[in-house]
Amino acid sequence: MRVTNSPASRKRRKRMLTAAKGFRLKRSKLYRYASDAVDHGRQYAYRDRRTKKRNFRYLWQIRINAATRAAGLTYSRFMEGLKAAKCSLDRKVLADIAAQDAAAFNQLIEVAKNALKNKPGAALAKA
Repeated sequence: MRVTNSPASRKRRKRMLTAAKGFRLKRSKLYRYASDAVDHGRQYAYRDRRTKKRNFRYLWQIRINAATRAAGLTYSRFMEGLKAAKCSLDRKVLADIAAQDAAAFNQLIEVAKNALKNKPGAALAKA
């Protein structure tokens, strides 16, 4: 007689159908289709967890750039100035400050401008 290991097989299939809960039609009812749908969904989830980081960094850069251009500076010069001033705020925090607190962001812009003026080689860049 063939041994099927029924309890483990049933548990494995049940786990897959539980993961497919909320899918439509046979993708949530039948193991074969649910398995394909869940595997595909997990591949998308893995890929998009990395894509999300990329998209948010891009969004933060856009927000910082918009705020710095309103103050008469470009994004790259602003970031260069902050780096010269040894300001260790990341882009997420900078974007939040730019959106929520314009006065504080203007102070950061002044810090960056002063650091750019005092940066070694600044006279060479102007000439």
